[in-house]
Order: sequence, then C-alpha cells, then structure tokens
Amino acid sequence: MKSTISAEVALRAAVKAATHYAEIATDNDPDDGAHVVPGELRRFLARLRLLHGVPFSYLVPDAALLPVESIRFFYLDRAWTDALVQGALSVGTISSADRTQLEAVYPHIRAEVDEAERTIRKPRGEALLKAGSGTITGFLMRSRAVSGWPNLHVRAYSTDSLPDAELSDVAESHPARMKVLRMERLAPAVLLVLFDGVPAVVHIEEPRQGIQFGARLDPEDPPNARRAKVKVRDCNTGDSVPPLDDFTNANSVEVPFRAGAPGVIDIHTLRQRLAAKAPHSGGTLESNEYALQMLRFPYRQVFGDPKDDEGQKFYALDRFKATVKLDVWKSTLATQLGKA
Repeated sequence: MKSTISAEVALRAAVKAATHYAEIATDNDPDDGAHVVPGELRRFLARLRLLHGVPFSYLVPDAALLPVESIRFFYLDRAWTDALVQGALSVGTISSADRTQLEAVYPHIRAEVDEAERTIRKPRGEALLKAGSGTITGFLMRSRAVSGWPNLHVRAYSTDSLPDAELSDVAESHPARMKVLRMERLAPAVLLVLFDGVPAVVHIEEPRQGIQFGARLDPEDPPNARRAKVKVRDCNTGDSVPPLDDFTNANSVEVPFRAGAPGVIDIHTLRQRLAAKAPHSGGTLESNEYALQMLRFPYRQVFGDPKDDEGQKFYALDRFKATVKLDVWKSTLATQLGKA
C-alpha cells in the first residue's frame, strides 16, 4: 500500500514539475565534479524532496488541519520523501536487472540529491551550501498577512541570540542562522517554508520596503471584540508614550470608523483624538505630525522564544518538538469519525 501511494504521488508530481523544467535546467547547481546522477536529474529529484509538484491535498488532507489565521510547524519525514524519489526513479525501470542496478546505485543517488537540495534556493550574494543532509522542518501558515504582504521575511536561528526587536543582517550562510530550503506561496493566503535543520527560534516579519501607516489590535481584548488602536507619540521627539508593550488610556486612542461604513476609518475624528493625547501637540496636529502618529514599523512575530516562568527554564528547542500523543490522536480521530 505504501509503495502504491508513493508511485501515485510521484507520477502526479512529475507531471506538474515537468511544467517548470526550464527552471530546473539552470546553473543553480553547476556540475563541479564527478557525479553518478546528471545535474538536471539531481535538481529534479531535489525539488521532489522539497515537495515541488506534490499535490496540496497530500500535505493538508483536510482544511480543518489548517484553519484560517493559523500556523502549523512540522518535521519532514525523510522516509516519505525517499519513497517519493524512489517512485519517480522506478518509472524508468522495466526489467529486474534495471531494478537491481537502481538498488545498487541508490545510496549514491540519495547522497547527491541530499546535496542538491541546498542548491535549489540560493539567495543572491550568499555562499553556496553543499553539506550533507539533516533534519528538515518547516511550517505552513494560512493568514491574511501572507496575501497582504507577499514579500514576508522569514528567518530561523539555531540559537536565540538576537533581541526580538533588533534588525538582522546575518546571512543564511552564518552558523547561527538556518538555511531556508524553500519558501513559496502555495495560494494567495498560504505560505510554505522549509528549513535545513531544527530551529530554536523563528522570526516572521512584514517587509521593510517603504513607509507604512496603520493601527494595531489590542491583544488584551477578547478575540471576538478586539479594537484597533494607535499608540501616541511625542510630537517633538517621535518617541512612543510609555509603557511601550501595553495599550493604556494614556498612551493610545481607539480608532473610530465611519457610521454605516465598516472598515473605513474616520480620519478627522482620529486626528482629534490623537491631538488631545499626543505630548507637545498644542491641541492640534499638522499633516506631518499626523503622519508621525500613524507611522508603524514592520511587525515581527517570534516563535520559539524561550522565557523564564517561576524560575523554570524553557528552552526554545522544546517549542518545536512534537507533543501530540498517540492516544490523544486516536481519541480525536474517533470523535471526528463519529460526527461524520
């Protein structure tokens, strides 16, 4: 049964991946030495390993597994992707001699495909990494942030040595940073990212190109009654009114919306509210001061950040370990089947 599924996935993936063959046959992975497998085939199989062309229904068999505004971290099963590669290679075997020969050379094929995985995505200006294979992890995110900001920045680190709000210019080839093997929008609001290794912390942030204006939702409000708010800034210095991490009546104003027009901000009323609370506003806001109040820096969401809780240390690596027990999964499955 397992080999049947692998062969089916391999055939469907091969058909879809073949449409992108012009991309596969590039010089991303130059033939810089003796190989058992030709370069184009190595890159093709490496793309299969990174799930290129694999139908989305095989990744997420039910929409309930990836609800709206959610993120799911996972480990990639090497046995499954090996079976996918073997299924693709088995298409060219006709006789028992072919299968025997393929079995004999497969360890070399696997080693070369492991190496080629790191060449499929090569950021501009960074060193080419061609080390041996390791654990591949990743996440699927379904959110309006993916469709609203197509150029989201995703960074993963093996150690949590960077403050959450600090800018980073560390290249992917740096030892502390995990290489991103694949980053692609599978749908307008669905993002797939694969990492070379198990990260300690993952940063997802809005792109830093251009100037952004906006408001934020108060996280202290109930999920079904959250209000958009704007933090107040000093008109002379541009500094936010403390406390910086919380919304209070003194350091923020609620965003008003036009009557009968949900989602449309009442700009005039908002300007009055900000002028009433912003230090050194003089009771009114000029256009440049209004723009200063509405300026918002790119938001960054941090996953896996370790914290001390009553003296107990929680290490970031523990955040990315599987925690679903088999008996819990069976119980949940039985409940769902009972409702069907």
